[in-house]
Amino acid sequence: MKAARLRGGLHPPDNKERTKDLPVERLSPSGTLVVPMSQHMGAVCEPAVAKGEAVRLGQLVGRVSGFVSAPVHSSVSGEVAAVEKRPHPVLGECLAVVIASDGKDTPDDSLAPMEGWERRSQEELRGRVRDAGLVGMGGAAFPTHVKVSPPADKPVDTFILNGAECEPYLTCDARLMVERPAEILLGARVLARAAGAKRVVVGVEDNKPEALSALSGAAEKAGGNIEVVSVHTRYPQGGEKQFIWALTGREVPSGGLPMDVGCLVDNVATALAAKEAVVDGKPLYERVVTVTGPGVPSPKNLLARIGTPITALLSACGLSEPKSRVIAGGPMTGIALRRLDVPVLKATGGVLVLEGGPAWREQPCIRCSSCVRVCPTNLVPTAISRAASLGRFDEAERLSALDCIECGCCAYICPAEIPLVHYIRLAKAEITAKRRAVKK
Repeated sequence: MKAARLRGGLHPPDNKERTKDLPVERLSPSGTLVVPMSQHMGAVCEPAVAKGEAVRLGQLVGRVSGFVSAPVHSSVSGEVAAVEKRPHPVLGECLAVVIASDGKDTPDDSLAPMEGWERRSQEELRGRVRDAGLVGMGGAAFPTHVKVSPPADKPVDTFILNGAECEPYLTCDARLMVERPAEILLGARVLARAAGAKRVVVGVEDNKPEALSALSGAAEKAGGNIEVVSVHTRYPQGGEKQFIWALTGREVPSGGLPMDVGCLVDNVATALAAKEAVVDGKPLYERVVTVTGPGVPSPKNLLARIGTPITALLSACGLSEPKSRVIAGGPMTGIALRRLDVPVLKATGGVLVLEGGPAWREQPCIRCSSCVRVCPTNLVPTAISRAASLGRFDEAERLSALDCIECGCCAYICPAEIPLVHYIRLAKAEITAKRRAVKK
C-alpha cells in the first residue's frame, strides 16, 4: 500500500536529533502531585475523594459527569492533601485532587485484567476503555470510549493508527514505537474491535525508519489484517483528516467527522494505553513526555506520572530555573506556559524550552498567498484573519473558519508575521458561542 502525499503543509526543521535515540526513562514520583479534574474535551469530572482520605495507585479520584468525559485516577498512593482549584496549563485554573505521595505505590485493584478480550463484546471493551480514563494522547484529549462508539448509521470499517508525530522536537511516540511495538499493535486491535473495524492501518512518517521497522516486524509476527505504511514526512501529516486522506483517499466532508467516511484515527500512545487498560488492568495515570529544546542541558524522554509538576521534569533534565520560554507541547501547536507549577496532563506529549522571546512584529498583509498555499484544509487564512480582526464573525463563518485545524502552518510561513492562528481561534470561539446561544 502506498500513501498519498499531504496536500498543502510544509516541512519545518524536525529538531528531533537530541532525543530520537534516547530510550524512555522512568521519572520516580515524589512529593505532592496535582491531578486536575479536567484533562479531556467534555464535561469536567467530579471529585470522588475528599481531603484526608487515603488513596492507592490507580484509584478513581474523579468520576465522569457526562458521556463526553473521562474519569481520572490517582497516579500515586498516599493521602489527599486538598481538593481545590489549582493552576492548569490550558484552563488557567481548575479543580484538582492534590495527593501527597507516600512513596510506596500501593496499587488499587479496581481494574483487573480482562481475560479473553477477543471474545468480549464491543460494549464491554468500550466500558473498560471508559473506566480506565483513556483519551486521545496525541494532543486532542477526546475521550476514547466516545470515539470508538460510532452510531449505527455510521459504521467504521478502517481503524487508523497514527504514528506520524509530525510536530517538531517531539519524540515520545517514536520511542514508544521503537521500544513497545507489539503492545501498541495489540492495543490497536483492541480499539479496532471496540469500534467494529475489520481493517487496521498503521501510518508512520518516513523520517522514523527505526519505528517503521519495529512496527513492521511486530505486524508480521502478530499476523491478522494489519498494514504498516510509510508516509511522506510533512507537517501537519498527523492531523486526522489529513491522515485519512493520505492513507485511504477518503475525504472527510466540511464539518464532518472521520466516521462519516468509515474511519477512526487514534494515536500510538493511546493504543498502548488501551492495551494496558484491557490486558493489564491498568488505568491511564502515566505517559511519556519529551523534554527538549535549546534551553535544556540534558534532554530526555521521560515516563512521568499524571500530575507531576513541569518543574520536576525540567529539574530531571538539568534545568532548575529556566529563563526562556517554556511550551507545553510542540512549537507549532503547543501552549506557552505562564507558570511552571502546572501539572503533566494525559495529553502532555512534550515540554519545550526555547531560547529568547517572541521577536516578530505584525505588519500589513502583502497578499502573497503563502498562507493559502500551505493550508492543509484549503482555506484562505488571511481572509478569515482579517474578518476576525474587524469583528466580522459571520463573514469568518462563511469562509469556513471552523474547518481550521489550528496547525499553525499559515502563521509559520507568513512574511508579514501576522498571528493568523490567533485571529482564527478568536473567530472560532465567537462562532461557537453564537451557535450555542441560538440552540439555547
